Amino acid sequence: MRRILALLTLLLAAGAAQARLSIEITGGMEGALPIAVVPFQWQGPGPTPEAVGGIVAADLRRSGAFAPLAEDKLPARPHQGQEVKFQRWRGAGVENLVVGRLTRVAQGQYEVRFQLFDVLSGEQLTGYSIKAQAGNLRRVAHQISDIVYEELTGKRGAFDTHIAYVTVVQGKDGKRRYKLAVADADGYNEQIILTSKQPLLSPAWSPDGKQLAYVSFESGRTQVFVQSVATGKRRMVADFKGINGAPSWSPDGKRLALVSSRAGNPEIYVMELESGEMTRITRHYGIDTEPDWAPDGGSLLFTSDRGGRPQIYRVNVGRSGAQGRPERLTFEGTYNARGSFSPDGKRITMVHGDGGRFRIGVLNLGTGALRVLTDTRLDESPSFAPNGSMVIYATEVNGRGVLEVASVDGRAHQRLRLQGGDVREPAWSPFMSK
Repeated sequence: MRRILALLTLLLAAGAAQARLSIEITGGMEGALPIAVVPFQWQGPGPTPEAVGGIVAADLRRSGAFAPLAEDKLPARPHQGQEVKFQRWRGAGVENLVVGRLTRVAQGQYEVRFQLFDVLSGEQLTGYSIKAQAGNLRRVAHQISDIVYEELTGKRGAFDTHIAYVTVVQGKDGKRRYKLAVADADGYNEQIILTSKQPLLSPAWSPDGKQLAYVSFESGRTQVFVQSVATGKRRMVADFKGINGAPSWSPDGKRLALVSSRAGNPEIYVMELESGEMTRITRHYGIDTEPDWAPDGGSLLFTSDRGGRPQIYRVNVGRSGAQGRPERLTFEGTYNARGSFSPDGKRITMVHGDGGRFRIGVLNLGTGALRVLTDTRLDESPSFAPNGSMVIYATEVNGRGVLEVASVDGRAHQRLRLQGGDVREPAWSPFMSK
């Protein structure tokens, strides 16, 4: 038996594990790998402080890559390897098994131990012992999910990441309140970054996941701010005459691409954040907007109607500006906008419009093949997960703004709904720096 046992110590500050966004699985388990996650044994006084095993099972189910066995269908409830009778699990059609224990070691201190087994061979694939503080148990569960996902798929998991979004709630006075929020990828641990009486738009994560750039109408006109997620400290970086919008961070975190009409027409610019120096990238009488950096920092996507209708273009960029003429990337459909690169730079996701419907599509830049992921009508603001496996976007269901997540193969779908009000403008964080 191959065994790997490591010790991890987590020091992240505690946070309240409350879900403001409720998750509903709306489609797709066909072809998913059968797996079982046994509820982790609690070793301590009183009720278990966190259902770690349940969180792991939910994470794996949401990915669309796994089909965890329902808890009431489990043929047994082992909590460590020597208790596992593999023949039972083979009979249940399970290919992999996760077992574990949660132990209180001191006041507010816990140890989580888990093991992942290949049921057919009876071998342990991996196992960890993880030390955690009271408020970090959900994050430990997400990290376990990441380990399991990577071990079984060969791809890095993205459960221990975050999403940013904007909520809109109408108060008793009839006025709308806008909030910029950050939460775990499953909607828990919501943190309000900013509250405003005026619209907030286009949140964009810095490459290290520590800052957000966004557009605010607080002054009555568009301004671009950069704000620390941890401290709330912010600074205004763009307040030029006319439009200031759609910020996008360069991969090195030193520049922002944005749209500005400072010269009269909406064009793409790149700002050096340290100096504030602006370099103009596009020059056309059409409207150029919604820039997005390539992962290698060598080019930008942007949306332009220079061909008559909104389509997505790519332009190579250097420190001195554009390098060559923009290249049109989208030709299928009458409308393609809000382009965003996948983390490996091989695909882009976009809002694809055709026949009066606006859906989320993924374009393979190598083959030119377009896959439409959604079947709704008013989709917007797509953003890749940092491992490229899923896309989060905003849409409308029964007159309410909700977030939805689709796997890039179109199999798995889930919905994140606000208890009251609308939720819009999602952005998936990068992998968080450690």
